[in-house]
Amino acid sequence: MYKPLPESLTIKSSAINGLGLFANQTINKATNLGTTHIKIDNTIVRTPLGGFINHANEPNCVKVELLLSEGSSRKKWNLMTTQDIKKGEELTLSYTFYNVLIPMTEEEEYRNAGITKEEAETSSKEWIKGYKKWKNVSCPHN
Repeated sequence: MYKPLPESLTIKSSAINGLGLFANQTINKATNLGTTHIKIDNTIVRTPLGGFINHANEPNCVKVELLLSEGSSRKKWNLMTTQDIKKGEELTLSYTFYNVLIPMTEEEEYRNAGITKEEAETSSKEWIKGYKKWKNVSCPHN
């Protein structure tokens, strides 16, 4: 069955803005929660995970770009936690696809979020290994 969000997340009213993503259980640091955005040619599409995460100057998550085939016009970003998230806590991100008051480099974004690029890449590689195991499974919703 298709599920737009991981089991560990839910959508509810946010004090930041409108609706937000909230943990319905404890989520560990460096957890890869799934795809937030996909870029095909010049169009960026948000997934449900990317559509409900709110901006924060001191976020508890970061977007990690996954490497697809070299030279491809497609890109994909996953949401990675940068600290342990408590049940009931809102997940936040520093927006980078939109105008931001203080632009940050990728290194600054990782540093501000409290995770190293190596930690994010290692977790992404583990997620990709798991994805490759089930990507050929037939799903009636594809």
